[in-house]
Amino acid sequence: MAFRHALILSVFASFVTGCGDAGTNTNTASNAGNSNAARPNSNNPVAATTPAPEQTSNNAPTLTPVFKAYCLAMEKKDEGGIRRIYSKDTIEHFEKEMKAEGSRTLAEYLSVDQVTTALCDIRNEVITGDTAIAEVKTAGMPNGEKVLFVKEGDDWKLTNRSPALDAVKQTATNGNSEK
Repeated sequence: MAFRHALILSVFASFVTGCGDAGTNTNTASNAGNSNAARPNSNNPVAATTPAPEQTSNNAPTLTPVFKAYCLAMEKKDEGGIRRIYSKDTIEHFEKEMKAEGSRTLAEYLSVDQVTTALCDIRNEVITGDTAIAEVKTAGMPNGEKVLFVKEGDDWKLTNRSPALDAVKQTATNGNSEK
């Protein structure tokens, strides 16, 4: 899924959202007797607790066959199988990047995504017309990432798009246009 870009942007997004005013350290020698001194500063983003993982609302009954076929095709390095899984737009995007990068095959290009059948999970699909979003997990993304699927004809296809990454790109674009 070109998770190669998704993973990098996810880490960047996590970093950006974690940045902010670190607050003032209240635990100093001058207030050592103060009972508030031991409390962490609530403005400190580092002291924030990690949110609970999203609960499973469904086991992606519509998209599971597509994603499982993708994992199997990636494991076998089945070029034709991989191409049948992805949307037309995604394949065109990959082909441009492959040419620029010098990759000879789609399997070679996507190998950095670390996709196999060993960890190939999908859940929480939400279908809206001809688009769907589901959370997928692979060895390259063991914590999961929401990914966009699209319907082409009668078949669901995988894309290289993620709602979280689209939001980061949109924020970056808006931030650059304000300057």
